[in-house]
Amino acid sequence: MTRQRSLMVFRRTLASLAVTLLFVAPGVSAVRGAGGAVPFPTAPTATAQYLTSITFSVPYTSPGPVQSAELRIRYPGAMGPWITPLPAPATETGTLRYTLDLTGGGHLAPNTVLTATFALAAGAETYTSPPVTVRYRDTSHTWKSVSGSIVTVYWYSGSASFGQQALDIAEKAIKDTSALLGVTEKDPIDFYIYGDETSFRDALGPGTRENVGGQAHADIRTLFALITPADIGASWVSTVVPHELTHLVFNTAIDNPYRFPPRWLNEGLAVYLSEGYGSFDRGLVTDAVDNQTLLPLIALSGQFPTDSQKTYLAYAESVSAVDYLVRGQGKDKLFKLVLAYKAGLTDDEAFDQALGTDLLGFQTGWLKALRAATPQQYGPQPAPAGPVPPGWDQTPPDGSAGASGSPAPSGAAPSATTATTPTPQPTAAPVDGQGSQPADIGLILLAVVIVAGAMLIGLVLAGRRARAG
Repeated sequence: MTRQRSLMVFRRTLASLAVTLLFVAPGVSAVRGAGGAVPFPTAPTATAQYLTSITFSVPYTSPGPVQSAELRIRYPGAMGPWITPLPAPATETGTLRYTLDLTGGGHLAPNTVLTATFALAAGAETYTSPPVTVRYRDTSHTWKSVSGSIVTVYWYSGSASFGQQALDIAEKAIKDTSALLGVTEKDPIDFYIYGDETSFRDALGPGTRENVGGQAHADIRTLFALITPADIGASWVSTVVPHELTHLVFNTAIDNPYRFPPRWLNEGLAVYLSEGYGSFDRGLVTDAVDNQTLLPLIALSGQFPTDSQKTYLAYAESVSAVDYLVRGQGKDKLFKLVLAYKAGLTDDEAFDQALGTDLLGFQTGWLKALRAATPQQYGPQPAPAGPVPPGWDQTPPDGSAGASGSPAPSGAAPSATTATTPTPQPTAAPVDGQGSQPADIGLILLAVVIVAGAMLIGLVLAGRRARAG
């Protein structure tokens, strides 16, 4: 019994050792690969100059010659950081610095928060600095502010009652839209009101269209609007503010990492909830039907046309389609369609789940209700049939059914999606420490195999001795 008990203890000890190797050894590799923050004794700094630049810098003391360096900037809503390589410094002590140009095409919306880290490779290690966060602010004016339960209004031209009136409009719009879409807004929303055209255009950037009086940035939960103190009581103010805030609530309702709904649905819902399907939009749609200049909904999935008349028509068609949906199937179906997109479904999947038809079927019904002819498609067309390259139509040697020998038509165009952030797309880069992991994992697996073999031999010998005893 003593030898049997000793054998059991031996087996348990070996099993425990194997488990320890499997779970602890990979962690050792990750810690070693991460490198720590030894070269960065202090956190980086970031200095912003409105409409000009943001400069990031950090002092470093490298444990050896610096092989490479880079800055990693994370933009709101981006799937990963934007990575820019830096010139490898020639000295082992100094300062890493990078200036982000915000002029021209590098425009950044005010109130955007950026988070950045520096990375430095020396020897076999890559070291990362602590992060630095900077909020890019419009410093061209002295801003006043007033806050409600969700919205904070900022303005520089006008009295306190002007700001309070704007806040009341915004808070009501958020409450009403959230209730209709069945979402709860908890995160704060900043509402910047500009009192002059030049400042407003500077804030929105050079690519902003001339007819824009408000703009919502869901990625930074910020609304910009051009409203002078004399206009605060105008009827259009009680329309444009709810319109733009509807976009923010819409984004909360459908937020997912895969795709964004068609723009016509987003804009159509905002118009429908803020002002309805009014006579002006109805007139535009009727004229387009009569003149056979109606735009297909599938052409309004991304950006709207740049021509001002077609832009107005695109908005009119969008709210017309939403109105058609509500009249035919009710608001519940509309909101069911909006919420279907939260799962990252395609247009056809979302429409089928909510309405029992795909997007093309919905468009056909909408056109029929308008008594409109199907708009002519001017986009990509299926390629004409051509000669099949030699060998493409041959049966596989084993006689099994294979892929079709004819190439598929190239005319199908992918669904367009709208961009949620105007930031550069992140580039692929290895995660800190991953460069040495394949070799480390191989060594760990070899060690596990050796230990397992030793365990097996030990168990066999122990068993023989136990039987011999």
